[in-house]
Amino acid sequence: MHELLSMDTELPKQEAALQYFYDAHQQAWPIGHRLRNPQLARVYQKIAAEGPAAFYEGDVASAMVSAVQGHQLPGQLSLSDLQAYKAVVRDSLCTDFRAYVMCGMGPPSSGSLAVMQILSLLEHTPIAEYEPTSAAAIHYFAEAGRLAFADRDAYVADPSAMTVSPAWLLDSDYIKQRASLIQPQQSMGKAQPGQPIQVLTRSYVEPALEIPSTTHLVAADEYGGVVSMTTSIESVFGSKIFTEGFLLNNQLTDFSFTSESPEGKPIRNQVAANKRPRSSMAPMMVFQNEKPVIAVGSPGGSAIILYVAKALMGVMEWDLDIQQAINLPNYGSRNQATELEQDQGLERQADALRAIGHEVKFVSFPSGIQGIERNRQGQWVGGADPRREGAVMGY
Repeated sequence: MHELLSMDTELPKQEAALQYFYDAHQQAWPIGHRLRNPQLARVYQKIAAEGPAAFYEGDVASAMVSAVQGHQLPGQLSLSDLQAYKAVVRDSLCTDFRAYVMCGMGPPSSGSLAVMQILSLLEHTPIAEYEPTSAAAIHYFAEAGRLAFADRDAYVADPSAMTVSPAWLLDSDYIKQRASLIQPQQSMGKAQPGQPIQVLTRSYVEPALEIPSTTHLVAADEYGGVVSMTTSIESVFGSKIFTEGFLLNNQLTDFSFTSESPEGKPIRNQVAANKRPRSSMAPMMVFQNEKPVIAVGSPGGSAIILYVAKALMGVMEWDLDIQQAINLPNYGSRNQATELEQDQGLERQADALRAIGHEVKFVSFPSGIQGIERNRQGQWVGGADPRREGAVMGY
């Protein structure tokens, strides 16, 4: 946090953020400094006593609106916007995989759907026969990623704008047809979105900017309750607007920046009133015999999809424990280059991948996967990504 604050040039320009995150000399507080946040404690107390109205109405709402409208780049947030906002409870999205049932959040998040597509596509390949860091495993994983991201960019958005049901994109016949495009010795390059038989019109593909600044945690209690939770404010420190002890998000950048293609085709993820932007958050749970056996998720922008798919592949296909699966090098394709995590020993696979048509790029891929798994003794064991500051705690 000290490093991020020291690098940030915009956050100190807002007076409330400057007063909280920096010292009298406008330097980031030193490592080990204890930040106290009585303003946020007051907000929590009000919500506990008065319910959600304490946040969406009254002085907290007024403070948010004033902060947005009074910023050096003022926004249009109004009190009526906050008062009209309602959280929507949506059904979970689930699909079968081998002897398991995978479940996660559905649209407007594309994350769990894309993870499910990747693993379902890989059921039709021999990837499990290869070592997780082999060129063959990377090839199959990247090709499945291309297909899933092609569908994601074309079809997934706020449910009010979607013409494609997630169930269509997970239909076994559709998955089998899409998997037939994966060749063992040749990359397909840029994948095109599929055409589920229920679809009459296509959307124009327009990926949205998605900046990683997300948090994930997993927890299980002694009563059988399990939580897999991803939260995001988009970009480091969100909008850089700090009020009442918290930062406001910058989630609008998850919308596509244009509304239609040059040919006039609609972009499903275009910005519009009362829509939620598409995200890639993928908090997931895996069930066996109707009992949860894995819970996992990650921060990382659109790369969340690859991180979570890799971790689940590690446990369910390569028979690794959750920590070993998390530790695996990150790799895959978001329907562009095949990205390999640098400094993880994957350099030796690059030539073999290039030889079968992959454009290879080495990237930092700083995942923050957190997960738990129920072992053969029926006990929960945890895994925390060594690339980030997460830790496993419990008894």
